Amino acid sequence: MAFTLPDLPYAKDALAPHMSAETLEFHHGKHHKAYVDKANGMIEGTNLADASLIEAIRAAKDQGNKGLFNNTAQIWNHSFFWQCLAPAGSTRASGKLKEMIDSDFGGEQALLEKLATESVNHFASGWGWLILNNDKLEITSLHDADTPAVHGMTPLLTIDVWEHAYYIDYRNERPRFVKTVLENIINWDFVAQNLDGKGLDRADQQQTASATA
Repeated sequence: MAFTLPDLPYAKDALAPHMSAETLEFHHGKHHKAYVDKANGMIEGTNLADASLIEAIRAAKDQGNKGLFNNTAQIWNHSFFWQCLAPAGSTRASGKLKEMIDSDFGGEQALLEKLATESVNHFASGWGWLILNNDKLEITSLHDADTPAVHGMTPLLTIDVWEHAYYIDYRNERPRFVKTVLENIINWDFVAQNLDGKGLDRADQQQTASATA
């Protein structure tokens, strides 16, 4: 049994010019795939060989298995991140989501600025998050591969601030990368869908029979 690299929900060039096909080829096709391959190697022959991705993440955390935690958590984080993106102008915050943004942040621009500040100022590698907490929108960040799956968080939106997310298109300019992504290619329909509290499930996966089995 093995975890798989999920397909992108859009063509590799669909997010250009804000995120290039080359970035997706490396970020999804190499970095994300590497986490999948490493996690599969660690799980093979263990009692987690039939576990779901979230089950494996939580078991690794409980067991203090940092290598397995880092790789499985990064599979989940990236799988969620890809769904948070969409071609420019294809979705907009509306309905209940827009009402909550207006109520909790005073408008979409204020939300984006606060999330950008949190993400840009996060020291070293990690993830900026918009989460739902007691029917309120909140912004936070998590270090390295850490994930909402082990903190009881209800994830709505994330932005990857590992350097591999932006080094091809933006070199070392994390602020420009974050601002560009947040203002142009967020999938607000996906964010709104996650208000149902099922965001964790949307990046979970069951293992499938491996090609070598």
